[in-house]
Amino acid sequence: MKSAAIPATNSSYQNRTIWLSFLIFLLFFFQATLSFAQMMPNSFADLAEKISPSVVNITTTTVTAGKANQAPRGIVPEGSPFEEFFKEFDDRRRGGNLRPRRSSALGSGFVISPSGFIVTNNHVIDGADEIQIEFFSGKVLPAKVIGTDKNTDIAVLKVEPDLPLEFVGFGDSDIARVGDWVVAMGNPMGQGFSVSAGIVSARNRALAGIYDDYIQTDAAINRGNSGGPLFNLEGDVVGVNTAILSPNGGSIGIGFSMASNVVSRVTDQLIKFGEIRRGWLGVRIQDLDEDLVESIDGVDQVGGALVSGVPDGPAKDAGMKQNDVIMVFDGREVEGVRDLVQTVGNTEVGKAVDVIVVRNGKEVTLSVTLGLRDDEKLASSEDVPKKETVPEPQKNFKDLGITLSNLTDEIRSGLGLKDELEGVVVMDVIETSEAYEKGLRSGDVIVEAGQSKITAISEFEDQVTATKEGGRKTMLLLVRRNSDPRFLALTIQK
Repeated sequence: MKSAAIPATNSSYQNRTIWLSFLIFLLFFFQATLSFAQMMPNSFADLAEKISPSVVNITTTTVTAGKANQAPRGIVPEGSPFEEFFKEFDDRRRGGNLRPRRSSALGSGFVISPSGFIVTNNHVIDGADEIQIEFFSGKVLPAKVIGTDKNTDIAVLKVEPDLPLEFVGFGDSDIARVGDWVVAMGNPMGQGFSVSAGIVSARNRALAGIYDDYIQTDAAINRGNSGGPLFNLEGDVVGVNTAILSPNGGSIGIGFSMASNVVSRVTDQLIKFGEIRRGWLGVRIQDLDEDLVESIDGVDQVGGALVSGVPDGPAKDAGMKQNDVIMVFDGREVEGVRDLVQTVGNTEVGKAVDVIVVRNGKEVTLSVTLGLRDDEKLASSEDVPKKETVPEPQKNFKDLGITLSNLTDEIRSGLGLKDELEGVVVMDVIETSEAYEKGLRSGDVIVEAGQSKITAISEFEDQVTATKEGGRKTMLLLVRRNSDPRFLALTIQK
């Protein structure tokens, strides 16, 4: 009897174990389901109701002059005394093409203050003669432009309301994570107020500008959404919808919104000054690649920004030199050129900042007082491209794939070079060589080799020899093309 009772006891124990395991599984399943349900909102209706009054539709009108029609070809010969008569007749026949024409465009925006300041994209209102703002209530008010910034494609408008307006604030776009829910609102395809939802697909996207910091989202963004807000679930603006990637002009789930931390700084300055005032360091810089790192003492990894030129400006006044590598700016490590340009541009004009550079293998700290960046002035400082010539004497460096020549009066005249410029001229570059691949071209002037100034081919040869004897694999060159200096590293064969 005892032996018969044992199997029954074991079976009961096994059944209880199975049921307990099943119950534990159900518990975890329901907890996971509950957590997912908590993360995913049941509806965006409350959020849409909250934010809608602050979002606006924008209609712009542009007046363009009509083009004069030419006399119909084949009816009268060019220069005929009847040409003007037939042209006038043809203008009347076509409805008077000389009359000014009005064209309209649509976009979106959002109110950021009860007094009537509105943010949108610059391309929405660029060149407009009239701007009309339609509010969610249906009311329409005219707007004027307070200021624009083409670099970030942001504009600030102003309306004069009778009563305080509903408005929204900027959130912190830096804490937005990939996978977070976001909601876009605007005027897609001119259809009026419309809401779409999605997630943050990527961060820190760059399209074309040096100050770009876009949030990528799969929330539906179409034509007409430009300038509209991208909200987080708290109803704060984390981006301004600016562009889409699409083969057909419609949304395919790849939209870009300028990050709110960029927009808020731009907006504050446009309201305060009517223009953007960005910090200016006053250096020409380039990114470091592995070859350049190999060629520079004291730098052991890719990062920082290599100074290729120091024109008159704040950096020169502070003692910065060509060949310095900027590693830290105002307490922040520099990741590269784009990072440094954005950081400097976002720093207050007139602020004194500490800049740590690597110079000849050692760290040097400089105190730089930032100036005011003038993009138009900086862009207009480029010299006219130079012509090429074939002077003597010259030497072919077969291992490097280049032919060099000493500077002569004929070269300076032919290439339009300044009298004070010293170096050797690149006469020819083999297209299959590493030098060509890295951007060296005929007409370039090599002013430094191995971080030493050179004035003749013999000095260039000395640096090649010194590089080999020093056990280095690459030699750093400083090259000038037009007025633009640039570093590159060439492999030196032993």
